[in-house]
Amino acid sequence: MKKLFSTRYTENSISFSLLLLRLAMGGLIIPHGFNKLIKFMTVVKDFPDPFHIGSTASLALVIFAEFFCAVLLIAGLMTRLVVIPLIVTMAVALFMIHNSDIFGEGEHAALYLAGFLVLLFAGPGKVSMDRMLGN
Repeated sequence: MKKLFSTRYTENSISFSLLLLRLAMGGLIIPHGFNKLIKFMTVVKDFPDPFHIGSTASLALVIFAEFFCAVLLIAGLMTRLVVIPLIVTMAVALFMIHNSDIFGEGEHAALYLAGFLVLLFAGPGKVSMDRMLGN
């Protein structure tokens, strides 16, 4: 009970927390990217194109972020680099697609954006491929 109200922390508890955050954020976003990947031809017809690069290119970039970058995030490989496309994707979803509706339609994008920003600033933690490779 004493530890519950303590303000002290250990490096191991921070690393474990970052591992949980990586697993949760990556694991929860992968199904979104996978669904878009397997239904590419039907999704591309109605997919938003906020940067006017074409729906196909926009969808491909989102799949790259939500699926491939998320897989690398779970492994903790190039963590800070792979969260950048995820941050951009969630920022576009929140601010352009959902019109900054943080407490409504854009709530999920806002939560993902917050988690990815934490990982950008904090890094992958001890339990990661980055740490094993010495990065």
